[in-house]
Amino acid sequence: MPEARYLYLGDRQTRRELAGMPCNPVRRADGRCVVSRRLASALVEDRHGRRYVVARRRLRLRRKDA
Repeated sequence: MPEARYLYLGDRQTRRELAGMPCNPVRRADGRCVVSRRLASALVEDRHGRRYVVARRRLRLRRKDA
């Protein structure tokens, strides 16, 4: 798996093991990310291949030098 593109920050209701999780977006066949406009969520995958639906506003793009 390539280096994680996003960092999921989580919030008060997030499970502890998911807060601070590096993850990659799940992509559709056309290369676009799987997101929900209505629910403001995104489908992401952790380094073990497990998929989670998370709030998009809590995802942060990781810096290249970090």
